[in-house]
Amino acid sequence: MSSPTISPSPTRLRLAALVAAPVLALSVACGGDSDGARSSDDIASVPQAPSASQSTQDARDTRAPDSRTAGKSAFYDAQLAYVQCMRAKGGYPDFPDPKLSGYLDWKKVNAIGSQPGRNEGIKGGKNGVCVPELRKTMTAEPKRDQQKDYESMLAHAKCMRDNGVSRFTNPTMSGGNAQPGGDPNPGSPVIDTESPAYEQAREACKGKLLEGLDGMQ
Repeated sequence: MSSPTISPSPTRLRLAALVAAPVLALSVACGGDSDGARSSDDIASVPQAPSASQSTQDARDTRAPDSRTAGKSAFYDAQLAYVQCMRAKGGYPDFPDPKLSGYLDWKKVNAIGSQPGRNEGIKGGKNGVCVPELRKTMTAEPKRDQQKDYESMLAHAKCMRDNGVSRFTNPTMSGGNAQPGGDPNPGSPVIDTESPAYEQAREACKGKLLEGLDGMQ
């Protein structure tokens, strides 16, 4: 796993740990580019609701969204509220917008947290002021296919080793949930996540991770 500094890091499980202890230094869960995913540089905007006066011929477009679409919308809204809290009260006015998928752009978040003196509150805001909003994003996140997440992280771990990060460990499955791999000793990291070789490997392997998994390992 990554070091407890702001390098690409925590899992969604680590987010849960952070909710229990609001002011933790950033280690991670959460969103890189997947194959075919929308560019992380796209700035998200809240979708406009359909007009109530929509014509009859377009009425088919006003039907209620399916549960998956509704779930993604709720996740996006919760994530946007969290971002707004981080900007207004959490001490990070430059905290990036969520992507259209609802997941955060962890490359941008990590870049902010890597700045001197800005790591401590990067997840829940200063003094944990935005932890309630963070908790809501975790609750609203659509259910993930844990087997697919595991296979994605496994492919990523193999790619990292093939690209020179020889000690990068495989993910595991525990209780039906995918647990990320990475540094074999997160408490006392042995992988230098600041090295050019590591950065090159991450760039080469980022496409192996499904949407929402970047920052998990």
